[in-house]
Amino acid sequence: MARVTDRLPVFPWDRLEPYKTAATAHPSGVVDLSVGTPVDPVPAVIQQALTDAADSPGYPLTYGTAALREAIAGWLHRRLAVDADPAAVLPLIGSKELVGWLPVLLDLREGDQVGYPQLAYPTYEIGALVARAEAVTYADPVADLDPTRVRLLWLNTPSNPTGRTLDAAELRRIVAWAREHGVLVVSDECYVELGWETEPVSILHPEVCGGSHDGLIAVHSLSKRSNFAGYRGAFLAGDPAVVKELLAVRKHLGMIVPAPVQRAMIAALGDQAHADEQYERYARRRAALRTAFEGAGFRIEHSEASLYLWATRDEPCWDTVGDLSKQGILVAPGEFYGPAGERHVRIAFTATDERVAEAVRRLGGDA
Repeated sequence: MARVTDRLPVFPWDRLEPYKTAATAHPSGVVDLSVGTPVDPVPAVIQQALTDAADSPGYPLTYGTAALREAIAGWLHRRLAVDADPAAVLPLIGSKELVGWLPVLLDLREGDQVGYPQLAYPTYEIGALVARAEAVTYADPVADLDPTRVRLLWLNTPSNPTGRTLDAAELRRIVAWAREHGVLVVSDECYVELGWETEPVSILHPEVCGGSHDGLIAVHSLSKRSNFAGYRGAFLAGDPAVVKELLAVRKHLGMIVPAPVQRAMIAALGDQAHADEQYERYARRRAALRTAFEGAGFRIEHSEASLYLWATRDEPCWDTVGDLSKQGILVAPGEFYGPAGERHVRIAFTATDERVAEAVRRLGGDA
């Protein structure tokens, strides 16, 4: 019997374990900058909303409550200047679930292609492989992809791992090409509120899409802005016909955000103060780590947004990972995100203030 895992590569993070072991052996402990997982407390307003909804014995709605859909639409309007119909949004069990399952939910099959960036979150490829579709990378989707075969085009702006963003003009060009050829564009915008040297723009912004969301889906997460990763709450918005189709399939499959999490999402989307506070935390950590790594001989490329520094010393990435692990610092090899990253590493600034300060000390030459 054939297994799905036969079509999948080895889980990349398993390859990092020996370096994690080495870094953990440092006398002052490991500074783990390899994974962009939140480490700060869940804001009290979110915890309270979850607690208040703890007595939820009935089945929740796959579509989400009307209050949640209104909260999503309201946030899109306030933060991104996107006018979304509450009927054309959908809550998700974290954004990775959607990335991994979307080709299956859209009924992609052998012969269909899924396009995704040359440097990218690995799950774009995994989703295509699970559906038995062909995963193809691009530097420029307009120039590199065959529009007669590509059914799903992933964008990721701001990018994981590079932090690069696509501006409105670039997005307009891609949207025009995709619409001309009937290609669905799905923009992963999970880091859209984390711009440092630029103001990221959504694919659903009227300057990009002309006020029509046809053929477009934007995916957003609360994990980064609201320390919500453990709650698994995200959402998508866009083309009403696509949202309707995804809702219908997800109902059959039981892909439902738990009711208490839906209430917590409403609280998170309605409170900007905690997101601004978290933004400032990350800004301080980013500045400290960037200065320290540059002082230690690294060159930082892109990194104008997101939670990462994309760094290189012009050497194979595993050499960099191994050298840093001897200092008790763990980073992600750029190769995890595609062959084009083989001479870079990704540095997350999601560690605590104390661990960031320790990394800065070690990079300055103090053991």
